[in-house]
Amino acid sequence: MAGNTRVFIVDDSGYMRQVIRKHLENKGYEIIGEAQDGLEAIQKYQELKPDITTMDISMKKVGGIEATKKIKAIDPNARIIIVSALGESRFIKEAIQAGAHDFIIKPFAEERLISSIANALKS
Repeated sequence: MAGNTRVFIVDDSGYMRQVIRKHLENKGYEIIGEAQDGLEAIQKYQELKPDITTMDISMKKVGGIEATKKIKAIDPNARIIIVSALGESRFIKEAIQAGAHDFIIKPFAEERLISSIANALKS
């Protein structure tokens, strides 16, 4: 299943994008694009049409929660997983209300990311 899954990574940290990419490519996921802020994410999402998107919260221009809302407005079936160091309950609640499938707190174990993606793909 992973081999056919197209993933879009959104994070303002190049290092974190690289970490997520490595974890997912090791499991056979195809990384089809990256963005470093929410504005770029919204624009690229429409072009790339990924199966799943990982989204940071704290980014310049447009934050991850706002970007999630805008992407869900464009594509109500978008599967978005928030991956953020901001693990406070209000952020988690906002992310889920915005339409995110899951919320992963950085730093995270590879297994947590993989299981979250698998669960989102089932829904």
